[in-house]
Amino acid sequence: MNTRMVTINTDPMKSGQALKPFTDINKLMNYVLPFTERMTINKGDIVQYYEADIRQCLVLLSGSVALHRRGDSVVLNSESAPFILGVSSQYCSEHLYARALETSEVARLPMELFNQIVTNEGLWEHFAKLLIYAVSRVYEHCSQIAQLSAYDIIRLQLVELLQEPEAVRLNTTAAAYIKSRTYLSRSGIMRILSELRTGGYIAMQRGVLLDIHHLPQKY
Repeated sequence: MNTRMVTINTDPMKSGQALKPFTDINKLMNYVLPFTERMTINKGDIVQYYEADIRQCLVLLSGSVALHRRGDSVVLNSESAPFILGVSSQYCSEHLYARALETSEVARLPMELFNQIVTNEGLWEHFAKLLIYAVSRVYEHCSQIAQLSAYDIIRLQLVELLQEPEAVRLNTTAAAYIKSRTYLSRSGIMRILSELRTGGYIAMQRGVLLDIHHLPQKY
């Protein structure tokens, strides 16, 4: 992904993605990968947390996925490789599901085995940092869409979208991305995006976000 300069005026615009604990995730992956079964999932496929009624831990080796809430399918978070899915929702997985945003490679192993490896190898600090990051990302998203104005929500989602892998960003319209992650109406989203594009604040082509020149704090 090309480096871009985005003018951001306030700390809330800083994404939790910047705090991703890559070192800790890779440390965990190095220990569990020898015990996993690898598979490829296509764009749009649902990632299954169970195999033969056994709860699975899923290691995202390449690509990216979105975490959805069952019932309304709202996106709570999206993650790119490397990442470990399912470990922060071991007791509530029936309320969530993941869907591939692009062709991705996943390795899976039973959750019980993952927990055993963490215990046996003394990986609790690395595991804790992964959990803090995963929970913080979902909390950040829910807090934003519950408390902010429509423009503030769209502003934040545009920054999130720009940080997505190009395979996702260039194949997803900005309106669809924002609609899947918020309760905003499509017409309201389209109106604000159109005004931002006309004002020269963002660059879009056929609805796809190409760049952010400057997003005003208030609009």
